[in-house]
Amino acid sequence: MLNPDVDVVTYDTRLCAENVIEILSGYDVIVDGADNFPSRYLLNDASVKLGIPVVHGSIFRFEGMVSVFHPVLGPTYRDMVPEPPPAELAPSCSEAGVLGVLPGIVGSIQALEALKILLNLGESLIGKILTIDTTEMTFRTFKLQRDPKNAVTHDNRERIQIRDLEGACAPWLVH
Repeated sequence: MLNPDVDVVTYDTRLCAENVIEILSGYDVIVDGADNFPSRYLLNDASVKLGIPVVHGSIFRFEGMVSVFHPVLGPTYRDMVPEPPPAELAPSCSEAGVLGVLPGIVGSIQALEALKILLNLGESLIGKILTIDTTEMTFRTFKLQRDPKNAVTHDNRERIQIRDLEGACAPWLVH
């Protein structure tokens, strides 16, 4: 063991509505490497309910993106993507292909963002989207604002119902 202060906890189960709150509770930050929209919305809604920031990373072909979705201090995934795109516009990595080194680049930036949050160092990507285009080797940062139409917010956390999203991914609130 390289660091005796690090405790690795594994879960040999599929993350779903029945277990996501129990699994995520007690953590200070979530590092999201999900590769599908239902998992991203599940993580978002649970993190909003729990008030835990999510360091999001995603990749597509030769492009990557990293952001920090913070339900208390900034926008969340649903502010950026209120509804999932149609399946024909969101092919899986196996269908579209991914540059092999890109997960390492995005994952390293995610690890750095997680450390910055945990150690309260520097300026994090809360409210920002970092995009990476490896064909041109460019990095760009864009601002992300909260969407006033987004009903899945930390202020509404008691009304959020966590559900598995197999079809349309709409906000799940108790009315």
